[in-house]
Amino acid sequence: MTARLPLSERIGYGLGDMASSMFWKIFSYYLPFFYSNIFGLRLDQVGLLLVVTRIWDAVSDPMMGILADRTRSRLGKYRPYLLWMALPFALCGIFLFTTPAFGPTGKLVWAYVTYLLMMTVYTGINVPYGAMLGVMTDSSSEKTVLSSFRMFFAYGGSFLAVLCWEPFCRALGGYASPAGWQHAMMAVALMTLLLFVGCFSLTRERIRSANTVSVGKDLAALLRNGPWWILIACALCSNLFMTVRGSTVAYFFNDIVGPDAHVFGLLFYAGLFLGVGEVSNMAGVALTVPVAARLGKKTAWQLCFLALAVLSAVFFWIPATPGGFVWMLVVQVLVSILTGIISPLVWSMYADVSDYAEERSGSASTGLIFSSSSMAQKFGGAFGGAAVMWLLAAFGYQTAAADATAITQSAEALMGLRLLMSWIPAGIALLAAAIMTVYPLTTARIATIHDSLSSRRG
Repeated sequence: MTARLPLSERIGYGLGDMASSMFWKIFSYYLPFFYSNIFGLRLDQVGLLLVVTRIWDAVSDPMMGILADRTRSRLGKYRPYLLWMALPFALCGIFLFTTPAFGPTGKLVWAYVTYLLMMTVYTGINVPYGAMLGVMTDSSSEKTVLSSFRMFFAYGGSFLAVLCWEPFCRALGGYASPAGWQHAMMAVALMTLLLFVGCFSLTRERIRSANTVSVGKDLAALLRNGPWWILIACALCSNLFMTVRGSTVAYFFNDIVGPDAHVFGLLFYAGLFLGVGEVSNMAGVALTVPVAARLGKKTAWQLCFLALAVLSAVFFWIPATPGGFVWMLVVQVLVSILTGIISPLVWSMYADVSDYAEERSGSASTGLIFSSSSMAQKFGGAFGGAAVMWLLAAFGYQTAAADATAITQSAEALMGLRLLMSWIPAGIALLAAAIMTVYPLTTARIATIHDSLSSRRG
């Protein structure tokens, strides 16, 4: 069994998701608001855009997984993509937040082309990055540690991105200005480029897993993999939960909290609320290894989501008052600690599912299995973000420039914002806990699988 990995390599692996998460959280939290209130699309157009782009992801993720599984280079199977795709990743982020001087139709086409391009490149770097977890070590506990480092750095990157995003926009051109958003993304894109290069430099592939069957047999085996289906459904719910809440925050603060709210003497803006959440996520990640060791991954997942359902429901009753703002932060801290525990569990459990598949078929398809996790993440984000747009439109929400004060939202629209921050994610959390009930890969089952694989690998 692979020895404990050096700290530098654990940190190096974390740098990769730090880069990805800086983009992902900005996309999840601010891109819908950008499209509707800065770029100039209608809410229904934004909702359809979010869904259509992820239909392509449903195809591109497994394709990328199959390609990565069959890549052969002196740098490894998955690791080279970190170097090859780092610059395109940064450039596509800048294009995504660029507002061209086109008419309505031209701008809509630009939005589709740049978003599809961004998600394609995101897949090209993120699927191989995720699959690396399966070939850096064969130790299940070390995979959980790597997952924890991954998510700790991911939330660290997310914290920096969401806390600084609005100040960056204001300083580099204005929060209501398309130029401000484009220039802010240029700064973030440069950071992601450097982080991916660092991840490539500090990591190594050690497990020489071999793919010995055809693509068709790989896909057939995947479709017969029961734990994979269950984990896909759970991951979809997890990302749906986080995206619904995250996509609503900018609107919630714009129209319910207001631009002049303060808490503990600080301006209470969306970036502060989200930034506190990212720091709390990091605390949750630090708890993942001991919690999973004590409870098992399956039980830890279920208990976390049951608690998330309760906390989400409580958020509905918190008033938009100075005292209420404090309680909003308290709930945000607790919710984020729990999602911080959940996120590394998902990646570690995908590694277990990959081992389960190899033990059954004798052929490793790590990239294909990890690509499904990316697919679930993107589908959850797509339908979560689209649902927010469509529900806001159904509730009668009125879009305006980010700094406009003339628009007064209806009581129905404000109620819709409250529901999107509370009861709707609470229902999703309950569904996630219920689905995990039938997941069969317990701690004892995984130990048996690892013993079998160790004897085969020698």
